[in-house]
Amino acid sequence: MTAVELMSFYVLKLTFEDNDVRMFDVSLFLEKGIFQELKDESYFRLVSVAFGGVQWPHEQDFSKDTLYLLSFPEDI
Repeated sequence: MTAVELMSFYVLKLTFEDNDVRMFDVSLFLEKGIFQELKDESYFRLVSVAFGGVQWPHEQDFSKDTLYLLSFPEDI
């Protein structure tokens, strides 16, 4: 993955190496363990690209494979 952009609270716009752009809804994970911290909007905004996926400062992360499999095309 080459870029992540916050589209709305809990929705990330992801750009992959092949320029495929997909949307990922993080809200599906907010009740699970370490992801509960992502409910804080100011913290959620700290998302960054790391190791081909995305991560937050306290080590919450999603791998590139998870992001691709659970995301949807931008134009839907």
